[in-house]
Amino acid sequence: MLPTIEWQPDAVVMVDQRKLPGQEIYVRCRTAAEVARAIKTMVIRGAPAIGVAAAMGVALGVRQSRASGTRQLTVEFTKICDKLAATRPTAVNLFWAIERMKRAFGTAVQAGASVDDIKARLEAEARAIHDEDVEGCRTLGHVGAEVVPAAARILTHCNAGALATAGYGTALGVIRAAAEAGKVATVFADETRPFLQGARLTAWELVRDQIPTTVITESMAGPLMRSGGVDLVVVGADRIAANGDVANKIGTYTVATMAHAHGVPFYVAAPLSTIDLSTPDGDHIPIEQRPPREVTHVGATRVAPEGASVWNPAFDVTPAALVAGIITEKGIARAPYAESLRALFD
Repeated sequence: MLPTIEWQPDAVVMVDQRKLPGQEIYVRCRTAAEVARAIKTMVIRGAPAIGVAAAMGVALGVRQSRASGTRQLTVEFTKICDKLAATRPTAVNLFWAIERMKRAFGTAVQAGASVDDIKARLEAEARAIHDEDVEGCRTLGHVGAEVVPAAARILTHCNAGALATAGYGTALGVIRAAAEAGKVATVFADETRPFLQGARLTAWELVRDQIPTTVITESMAGPLMRSGGVDLVVVGADRIAANGDVANKIGTYTVATMAHAHGVPFYVAAPLSTIDLSTPDGDHIPIEQRPPREVTHVGATRVAPEGASVWNPAFDVTPAALVAGIITEKGIARAPYAESLRALFD
């Protein structure tokens, strides 16, 4: 399993995903501010992984506090949470993890715990969030493998693998479990412009696992489906609204539209922590805007003329009507999603 992120006594250690596949470099974040910067600059990315990183960032920041009492510690704790919450607005797992850390903190304070006990409690909670994500992804993968036909040709967009989680992956978790069952003929990995998560990360993970992989640009997905070359699509998600609308990496909506037009089932794989029942539909999901340089440059080389404007949303929203099913660790939700998603939590 890829070592996406790890807790150490004096740091949160994560693989620098900006350097892959050329270099496997690990970043040691020694403060909560450094964890926040790593999330913001996409050293670590993928909604579940961002949530784990945020939880560990909170625990690390509190661990380093010199507060002598709970009142001062509470002030510092709030500032740490606010700083981490400001990093990536779309990935709901970020806010889910921070809220869980807040509940752990509040419970410890109400119980009269000492500062040292609160620090230990938050570290334990962050570790639990990490471990639960790994196990949840494995379960999700085996649940999703049931919808994969024999000798399947699967298309995926962006990276929803071990690198996007604490380990194993969501969409790639489904693919891994299906491959373990001997059901995968090949995987088509969308290049995923402009940050190239599919070409750099998804293909790297699949090649490491010896799963047959072909990289395509997302503009090739439609013709590939028209030729009958794709049996199903599986993608991850950064936020799923209560009605089943799905926010995922930019380009997902186009892939979903092509899949619908060609009768190819389009599945979304995500843990329950990605489902946001407080967001009614996709129109209410905040969409992060990324720096223009991601579009105007490839590495250090400018490919667009100076003076051209850039529109660079990190995500788009796929309407629930295009989704064949939402695969979670608790089962597969199907339309009508307003009912089936809520039932997963019940």
